[in-house]
Amino acid sequence: MTLRPRSGQAVAIIGAGPIGLELAVALKRAGIDYVQFDAGQIGATMQWYPPEMLFHSSADRLAIAGVPIQVPDQQKIKREEFLAYLRAIVLQFDLDVRTYERVESIDGRFTLHTNRGTYEASEIVLAIGAMHAPKLLGIPGEELPHVSHYFRDPHTYFRKKLLIVGGRNSAIEAAVRCQRAGADVTISYRRDDFDPTSVKFWLLPEIRSMIRDDRVRFLPRTWPVEIRERTVLLNTGDELAADFVLALTGYRQDTTLFEMLGIDLQGGDRKPRLDEETMETNVPGVFVAGTAIAGSPEERVRVIVEDCHVHVPRIVHAIQRRHARP
Repeated sequence: MTLRPRSGQAVAIIGAGPIGLELAVALKRAGIDYVQFDAGQIGATMQWYPPEMLFHSSADRLAIAGVPIQVPDQQKIKREEFLAYLRAIVLQFDLDVRTYERVESIDGRFTLHTNRGTYEASEIVLAIGAMHAPKLLGIPGEELPHVSHYFRDPHTYFRKKLLIVGGRNSAIEAAVRCQRAGADVTISYRRDDFDPTSVKFWLLPEIRSMIRDDRVRFLPRTWPVEIRERTVLLNTGDELAADFVLALTGYRQDTTLFEMLGIDLQGGDRKPRLDEETMETNVPGVFVAGTAIAGSPEERVRVIVEDCHVHVPRIVHAIQRRHARP
């Protein structure tokens, strides 16, 4: 299959998270042809967030394309509400999003090969996000069935011994919610204490009170060295009983497409090199939008959706100028 847009030029947007969808709306409003792909469903990363999770950002800061988000209690928006909002955006603007279509390779300038066909594009925008796979512990037993890198439902851990590995936001949220759901929770964290800049502000007082009242056991300066069927061996030599292990130690970005296109990836986080005024990378015609600009931070998440709305007008303006050249 070869894409043949009306204008003879089309922008390929890879990724259909909030900023990718906002960009699609902006391109459509500007009369610029585009084709949009996502290897999963729209907002795919948010699908593996736990049920009823509250976003850190307020609803007004998450809104895209000038469409307000209304929530009944005027509080933080939940995962389910935001996914419903994204579906409504696609319907309202009649966006053509080719979901479950993975871009497998890119060659020439620019020929995209997906699991369903081949497309030609005049520009490419990588809006792929920054969390594609967990950062593995790399220890024996990590592959066992009672070990997970994703926190989905607190009910799973009711009246079970749960070891949570990590001390940033996802780990603390899991600890709080699982303890409330009746789990016997222990946290193993390699640092002395939690970093307030890495945990939602309303969770810190809750986890500290749980630890103070012995409702959650906290083991600072520890980490697992081996996971066994019913126990976990720590670096201290202690062996903990554990029915389940949640290894919530962060996530990494899949940089395959960046490397395929020849984009410079800089520093320990491997952030793509780009012009912040246009969001264009060192490869002419290739742009990056959304949290994909962050690379794979070793510590806390440094770029969130509310920081990225400004990327959209920058990219649209840059593409308009490129298309206006004789």
